[in-house]
Amino acid sequence: MTPKKYDIIVIGSGAGAKIARPASQRGFKAAIIEKDKLGGTCLNRGCIPSKMFIHPADVAQEISNAKKFNINVNSKFKVNFAKLTKRINKTTDSDSNSIKSAYSSGKFKNLDYYHGIANFVEDKVIKINGKLISADKIVISVGARPIAPPIEGLKETPYMTSTEALRNRVLPKKMIVIGGGYIGCELGGAYQALGSDVHFFTRGGFIGRIDSEVREEFTKAFSKRVVVHESVQTTKVEYKRKKFTIYYKQKGKKKQDICDQLLVAIGVKPNNDLLKLENTKIKLNERGFIKVNKNLETSVKGVYALGDCVGNYMFRHSANFEAEYLFNELVIKKGRNKKTINYPPMPWSMFTNPQVAGVGANEDELISKKIPYVKGVNKYIDSAMGQALLSEEGFVKLLFHAKTKKLLGAQIIGHEASILIHLAIIFMTNKATVDDLLEIIYVHPALPEIFRNAARKAQAEFAATKN
Repeated sequence: MTPKKYDIIVIGSGAGAKIARPASQRGFKAAIIEKDKLGGTCLNRGCIPSKMFIHPADVAQEISNAKKFNINVNSKFKVNFAKLTKRINKTTDSDSNSIKSAYSSGKFKNLDYYHGIANFVEDKVIKINGKLISADKIVISVGARPIAPPIEGLKETPYMTSTEALRNRVLPKKMIVIGGGYIGCELGGAYQALGSDVHFFTRGGFIGRIDSEVREEFTKAFSKRVVVHESVQTTKVEYKRKKFTIYYKQKGKKKQDICDQLLVAIGVKPNNDLLKLENTKIKLNERGFIKVNKNLETSVKGVYALGDCVGNYMFRHSANFEAEYLFNELVIKKGRNKKTINYPPMPWSMFTNPQVAGVGANEDELISKKIPYVKGVNKYIDSAMGQALLSEEGFVKLLFHAKTKKLLGAQIIGHEASILIHLAIIFMTNKATVDDLLEIIYVHPALPEIFRNAARKAQAEFAATKN
């Protein structure tokens, strides 16, 4: 069978769609392959539905906290949980279906859409739905999926991953979350705010590999709302009469707990194992991620990869950046002038309550790398807006190079941290110093004044050191 030839094939319809669709509009004969709903993880089971779920939870949390603002409301509010999740799923499903309709309508004349799992039969030949296709340029953007730990009995139970948690129709009275990372904290926190009694089972606490002071502050704040069981090793899970029984060890003692729902959120694995890459010369690392060079090219010339399946960064905004880079290199420049990818400061945020966000280096990293630094920290409550919010926790931490005074990193925990971090992103991208941060006027009384006050404290440290 002779393969059908394309100019470019993209496997995955998340960030990869930023290459396939515009390439077809520029006259490239393109194909896009998707095994699931069009739109990728972000639209269907990640960023977008989770934030649509988290926002109502934040509203519920505000209602619960209204009393401290001298507003008396019925804190025992009722949530129409089924209607809430149904609305979210209807919205995202509609968006996904609209993409499918656009592909099927002939709107993109040079674009063929294949629904199914792509299997490589050789370096640049793919089998999809019994057909062979090939291209000079292939982009792999297949993302990742939740993983489950090898716990006895777990596979035989109807536990939830993040995918099911966003399509669930019943609000559990009690839910146990195995894992303390970003996804578990976001969804577990949202379920708690909406009315569930949420317990976390973690090995080493919440959100590892972040600034230790931020982690401590988050744990203190989050633990007021959820029950945290640390140093836990879950050994067995049973499901009988619509109840989960969790067997675990904690500090040498055997224990068990019962809940209505179980959420497993210990991490993700790349979907590369579904592609039959063993039939190619494409190399993977020890964790199963595709190895790429500084042009995002795999070990096979003309085959590229981006996003979660590569694992350079595990964010949709980083995957979008990589897709835009490849579109420019492969489609606009047609591969003539290869320019290596140059990542600007990469931000991240966790949409919990309180929110957490960061960009650049954290203090622990600077200490371990022996990089001299000066820091400025300002609490939310030590600002006019923080006082208006009656903030009980939260701060902005800014880290500057001790010699150049350039901003090296920022960590924020507190109200709207995901927005406030953009000040640091802009300043870092433009290689700003502490003096540059203080040359602009900040609106009073707005949250960015917390950022300014942190910079002022750092500037005072520089002055003290100089003297």
